[in-house]
Amino acid sequence: MIRGIFAPIPTPFLDGEISYDHLAQNIAKWNKTGLAGLVVMGSNGEAPYLDEDEKVEMWAFTRKHLSADKVLIAGTGQESTRATVRLTKKAAQAGAQAALVISPNYFKANMTPKALEGFYTDVADESPIPVLVYNMPGNTGLNLSSPLVTRLSKHPNIVGVKDSSGNIVQISETIRGVSDDFSVFAGSASFLLPAVVMGAKGGTLATANVVPDLCVNVFELALAGKVEEARAIQLSILELNALVTAKYGVAGLKAALDMVGYFGGEPRRPMLPAGEDARAEIRQALEKLGRVVK
Repeated sequence: MIRGIFAPIPTPFLDGEISYDHLAQNIAKWNKTGLAGLVVMGSNGEAPYLDEDEKVEMWAFTRKHLSADKVLIAGTGQESTRATVRLTKKAAQAGAQAALVISPNYFKANMTPKALEGFYTDVADESPIPVLVYNMPGNTGLNLSSPLVTRLSKHPNIVGVKDSSGNIVQISETIRGVSDDFSVFAGSASFLLPAVVMGAKGGTLATANVVPDLCVNVFELALAGKVEEARAIQLSILELNALVTAKYGVAGLKAALDMVGYFGGEPRRPMLPAGEDARAEIRQALEKLGRVVK
């Protein structure tokens, strides 16, 4: 079972190229945290902006520098089944232990539940590593319903779902419908506690890049039944989470990383970096948590 708190890491760029020196420095710091592992080439990794060779290099480099006890999950979803299978196989060769597969969405009108079920089943049939379904309606415009995820959970090589919908009712229904060894993950720190209380096995959280200890604390306290303590931390990270996800996105997340001693840098074009007003707002939220280093 895959469980715990994962950080879907941003890709560090200098002058538009991947900065592996900064990536190594960031990984060294995440290695010292209670994170269960990293997700590389998820939405926060700017996956649509990287070519296939860059993605494979990122996975191989991360696996080389990531602690052996931490899990590497690769974001491998593409628009076609064929391309997704090919990239997933390359991720496995690069050392990834599981694949996080976002739903194809360009032809969203044709992505019926039947089509999506076929897509994930076909990918899982050919994947040499376990597959996690990725529900991200905010980016894809498609929602993977709990009945669909429940059906997919019957596949022996589909082992979990990252649900970023924010719909705690849907997440709860998914947890009710799947077996206990299927990993349901909260896709945002904004609803980590309610998801874990309902039975989620962890979270894949943008905010875990910036304040990994707080996210891990919410998870561990909830598991220990210390819900009031977990609730206090959950409430304290809501503002920061909103700023580095819905409000300012990847650019905001990278700005926050710069402020707490990691390297964030700028997004790859055409995405623009966070402006001064955004950075001031993020800095203020971090100061409330006592986390600004520079």
